[in-house]
Amino acid sequence: MTVRFSSSAPPGEAGARRAADRAAAVARTAAPAVAGLLLALMALVIVRLPWAGDLGMHAATLQRLRHSPLDPGNPLVDADTPSPYYSPWTLLLGTVARIPGLSVFVVLRLAAVAGLALLVTGVWRYVRTLSAHRAAPALALLSLLLLWGTTPFLWSGFPGLNSLALTVSYPSTFALGLAFHLWAWLAGALRRGAGWPAWLGLGALWGVILLCHQFSGIVATVGAAATVLAEGRAGRVVWSRLGAGVVAGAVVLWVWPYYDFFALFGAGDGLDAVHRGLYAHPVARYGLVLLGVAALVPRWWRDRWDPLVLFAGLGVAVVGVGWVSGHYSWGRALPAVVIPAQLAVALEAAGAEAGRRGLRAGWAVLLAGGLLAGGWGQAGVLGYVVPRGGLPAVVEERYRAPWTGYRWITPWVRYGDVVMAEGRVARQVPAYGPYTVAPGYPDFFLPDEERRMAVTEVYFAERTPSSVRRGIEREYGVRWVVGGGGGLDDSGLRVVARGPEGEVLYAVP
Repeated sequence: MTVRFSSSAPPGEAGARRAADRAAAVARTAAPAVAGLLLALMALVIVRLPWAGDLGMHAATLQRLRHSPLDPGNPLVDADTPSPYYSPWTLLLGTVARIPGLSVFVVLRLAAVAGLALLVTGVWRYVRTLSAHRAAPALALLSLLLLWGTTPFLWSGFPGLNSLALTVSYPSTFALGLAFHLWAWLAGALRRGAGWPAWLGLGALWGVILLCHQFSGIVATVGAAATVLAEGRAGRVVWSRLGAGVVAGAVVLWVWPYYDFFALFGAGDGLDAVHRGLYAHPVARYGLVLLGVAALVPRWWRDRWDPLVLFAGLGVAVVGVGWVSGHYSWGRALPAVVIPAQLAVALEAAGAEAGRRGLRAGWAVLLAGGLLAGGWGQAGVLGYVVPRGGLPAVVEERYRAPWTGYRWITPWVRYGDVVMAEGRVARQVPAYGPYTVAPGYPDFFLPDEERRMAVTEVYFAERTPSSVRRGIEREYGVRWVVGGGGGLDDSGLRVVARGPEGEVLYAVP
C-alpha cells in the first residue's frame, strides 16, 4: 500500500511549518494584547506617580522655572548657579506649570504621559525601519520592558518595566523616546536621500536630546552612528549634509542659555562612585539579555553591517572602556548594548529575515520564556496599582514601597524658605518649593558644594553646640529644620509639627 501526502514537503517539515505558523499567529495576536496590558498598567502607575529616586529633583526644577523662567537659579539650594536640569523639555513643562490650578506633580504626570507616548511611537517607527512584520513592534516593546534580568532594576534611561514605572515622568524617558524617533528619521533620510532641511532638523533634534538628558543623548549618538555606518556601505551617506546636521546640533548645544553643555565633560569623575553599581550583578540585572546577544549572531552572519550588530558593538566599546578605565559613569551607556540585543531577539522571533519557519518558532518560544521570567522578576510593579494587602506574598516580596513625601510641612514652610535637612529628606523637600543648605544630589556647577555638605554634617552631629548651629543658621538663612524621629537635642529649636514617619519640623529662632 502506498501512502501519499497532499504536500510535496516531507511529513516532518510540514509539521514544523504548521507549528511555526501557529507560533506566528500567536505572536501576532498575543504580543499586541500583552503590550497593551502593560501600557494600561503604566497608565495606572502614572496616576499614582510613585516617588522614589530623583522625582524630587525634577519637581524642584519645575518649581524654579515656574516662579522664574528666565533666571531660575540653582534648583536645590539658594544660589545663583546654572543647572543641566534646565533643558528645553523642563522649560516647556515649567511654562505649563505656570497655568493657575496646575501643581508641579500634575505637570509631572502630563510629562509622564508625553514621555511614554514618545517612547512607544518611537519604538514602533524605528522597528518599522528594520522589519515589516506586523508583530515586530509589539514584540520589540515587550522585549524592551521585560527582557532584562530576574532581579528588579531601577535607573533612569533604562526602559525596563520596573525602572520605567518610577522614572516615566523623568526627562530621561522623554529623551529616550526622542532617540528612537531620531534613529527612525535618520534611517529614512539616508534611504530616500533627504535634502538639507531634513538634515538640519535631525541635527537640531540630536542637540535637544543631549540637552534634555545627557546620558540618553550618548545612547542616541551611538545608535545614530550605527545607522550611518550601516547605510554608508551602500553609499547612501551624503557626508556634507551629515556634517551640516552635526554642526546644527553643536550650535543648539552652544547657544542654550541655561547651562554650559560642554562644561559637563569635566563632571564625569565626580559621578563614577555613584555609577559603579551599574557594573555589579550583571547576570541578575541583565542576564535575560543574553537571548538578544545570541540573536545578534545570526544577524551578523547574514550581514556584517547589520545596524543592530553595529549598535551593540559600539555600545560594548563605550561601556567596556568605562569599566576598564574606572570611569563608571560610562555605564549609563548600557542601554546602547541592551536595546539592540532586545530588538534583535524580537525581530528573530517575528521572522524579520527570511529563514526556516521552525527556527523562527524556536526563537519565539525562547523569547516567550524570557519575557515570562523577566515579567516575574518585575512583578513588584503591580504594587503601585494594587493595595499592598491584595498582593500575593511572593509578589509583595518584590514590591518596593515608594516614599511618602513631605507635603505635611507645606502649611508652615513657604516657597524659597531654607530648610536644614540631610539624606533622603534633602532629596524631597525642594520638590515643594523650599531650598536646602546642602544639595540632595551631586551638583557640578555648585562651587561650595563640599562646604555645604560638611556644614550639614556638623549641624546634625550629636555633640555640636547650639552656638555652632545658630551660626550655621545665620550663614545660610535657615528658617526650618527637619530632623529624624530621635529629635535634636537643642533647646533653641521649636517643635512645629511631626510627620507620618515620626520626623520633626523645627522652627529656627
